[in-house]
Amino acid sequence: MISTLLVANRGEIACRIFRTCRALGIATVAVYSDADADALHVREADTAVRLPGAAPSDTYLRGDLVVAAALASGADAVHPGYGFLSENAGFAAAVQDAGLVWVGPPVKAIELMASKTRAKQLMAAAGVPLLAPVDPATATAEDLPLLLKAAAGGGGRGMRIVRELADLPGELTAAAAEALSAFGDGEVFAEPYVERGRHVEVQIMADEHDGVWALGTRDCSLQRRHQKVIEEAPAPGLDDGLRDGLHDAATAAARAVGYRGAGTVEFLVTADGRPYFLEMNTRLQVEHPVTEAVFGLDLVALQLRAAEGEPLPAPVPPQPTGHAVEARLYAEDPARDWQPQTGALLALDVPDEPGLRLDSGYTGGDTIGVHYDPMLAKVIAHAPTRAEAVRLLARALERARIHGPVTNRDLLVRSLRHPDFAAARLDTGFYDRHLAALTTEADEADQRLAATAAALAEAARRTTAGGVARFGAWRNIASQPQLRCYRGEPDGREYDITYRTTRDGLLPAEGARLVTAHPDRVTLETGGVTRHFAIAARADRVYVDTATGSYTFTALPRFTDPADRTEPGSLLAPMPGTVVRLADGLAAGAAVEAGQPLIWLEAMKMEHRILAPASGTLTALHAAPGLQVEVGALLAVVTDAQEEPNA
Repeated sequence: MISTLLVANRGEIACRIFRTCRALGIATVAVYSDADADALHVREADTAVRLPGAAPSDTYLRGDLVVAAALASGADAVHPGYGFLSENAGFAAAVQDAGLVWVGPPVKAIELMASKTRAKQLMAAAGVPLLAPVDPATATAEDLPLLLKAAAGGGGRGMRIVRELADLPGELTAAAAEALSAFGDGEVFAEPYVERGRHVEVQIMADEHDGVWALGTRDCSLQRRHQKVIEEAPAPGLDDGLRDGLHDAATAAARAVGYRGAGTVEFLVTADGRPYFLEMNTRLQVEHPVTEAVFGLDLVALQLRAAEGEPLPAPVPPQPTGHAVEARLYAEDPARDWQPQTGALLALDVPDEPGLRLDSGYTGGDTIGVHYDPMLAKVIAHAPTRAEAVRLLARALERARIHGPVTNRDLLVRSLRHPDFAAARLDTGFYDRHLAALTTEADEADQRLAATAAALAEAARRTTAGGVARFGAWRNIASQPQLRCYRGEPDGREYDITYRTTRDGLLPAEGARLVTAHPDRVTLETGGVTRHFAIAARADRVYVDTATGSYTFTALPRFTDPADRTEPGSLLAPMPGTVVRLADGLAAGAAVEAGQPLIWLEAMKMEHRILAPASGTLTALHAAPGLQVEVGALLAVVTDAQEEPNA
């Protein structure tokens, strides 16, 4: 029996595992980097052990330090979570060699599935359908499009789509470099890229007594940068024959490697319903809650049971009920190439309603740093039907209060309500086709009304007895109009809001009637409809939450600072990160083309390309591989060819 469990991970998944441990009476141990000293998973654990440093390579990826932490804390078992060392056979072996219980599959199973190329060979021998591999060295135009993938690891790292044969060498180099950086293994392979394919997976749970459960299907087709965004169970629209075939193939894959514990077998399903094996993840998946919801199970509890040598509770799994959908809430800006966002998370409040579940690694007051994945939380909805679950999830996200860095919340709501998603027309190209429409700016009239509410709330904070408003040291005559200026974030639209302070109270000049105004809430009537606004002012930021949307504003001074300018053609770091490489031959004086990738910046487990803003000459270069930069740091300057002397 496990008495004390160390979770070799951080954030949401560590908190999730601790929750089950508390229910089972198991003591918990967290490990943490210096950047995570006050993180939620550290606060929720019974005890914690510091891993000195901040970068994953110095902390969460140091298996020797994690094993030492387990021994020092008195833990008798280790759960790896997902990511980091979760699929590292050497780490699993080290845990067991130290006399600790490994909450995961056998080392041999991890080794066999660690390389996607070896896994495919094994699955072919087991009769699981596969896409035929393509040798990049002999690829022709007829083989296009191709998908390049890292042989080790996952999460979209080292993955590239190649549609032009001339691009293949460069994309191979880039994919191998990213794979080497992320996993320490630069092996890359190629296979046909299936247009409009669906990503469908089967959850496996196995014990050491030859028991294997295939716990239904999940659809994970909505992805950005080959990473999942919205997942659901069961996968909609599969006929019984295809579903049974996927279950049989997943079970065969598990038996082929003598699997034990939780694992996931992933498939690509073509538009005409043909399934192909992609990979087997020898760990718990991020999207496991949707399976838990429809089967009424705790997969972490089953993992712990399997690790203790117990059989599965029954020969066959329970019958599934209803439908579940999960949305991953990321601190990122989808409209700006999915750029990760950092900073203080001032509020994270999701409605607590029947059928809703929140798995989070953050709470209000935490700080989102630069070192780790930008996922804040997962919101899961379970209901009797798919349509009801989707509606419940969209409304919960819409009502959530999320104050701080930009998130993908609006994208999630719009995705769930998109006609293609509602009709279960799902494939991995969803965001390629619909991203522009899903990231349109907020309705200007609605945003202006929210800015009006922000201005009136500020006036209410400053108003004293007698209806006279005080602004700093100024005493304003009641009949004079007052002006407040706001910039909407992240779209940058500016609003000049005017109102008057009268004997009867505040009088907005925006075509709305003020019903009530308080420092934290305002009620306005417009077009015969009464609307409520919740206001939270944080320094120069104002957050306005309504029943149908949320708005963030920056309060602007009446006069702009003429020094607040940037030299034309400047390439600024869009986020804090590390420069990982430069374009070949890049140096001051080099000619560049508009849109050409010049600098690769790594931040929050992703690589971001910095592109030339125009064709011209690189007149300054301040970036170098290994350089750590802050947001807004000047990386380079490109002088537009039209502005160059004698151009």
